[in-house]
Amino acid sequence: MSQPRRITDSFPRRLRRRGPGRPPGRLKDKKDKDKVQVKVQDSSCSPSQPAPDPALLEMLRRFDLSWEYGPCTGITRLQRWERAQELGLSPPSSIRDALLEHRDNPDVTYRWVWDGMV
Repeated sequence: MSQPRRITDSFPRRLRRRGPGRPPGRLKDKKDKDKVQVKVQDSSCSPSQPAPDPALLEMLRRFDLSWEYGPCTGITRLQRWERAQELGLSPPSSIRDALLEHRDNPDVTYRWVWDGMV
């Protein structure tokens, strides 16, 4: 009786080659590390936009965390508010007003994770 064929049997195997004494995922030396450094920009508002009020962000965070208005993955906060309104869930109108007022600010428009909370 022969063994069943697997889909991986039809592809040639490739061996990963590593340098001697080099653990996987590590850079060769410190010189290479300096070349790989990535410049991280602050993802908050551009200089022309003022930072949003912390109380506003807290209100939006509470809206994000309340499951009574449905899931919030993959859509903007305004889309979630409108969906909840169409479903008759009565989301707070103050949320919609804030979202429309700060429409160009990505910190307000999109859901962000604060302090490790989802």
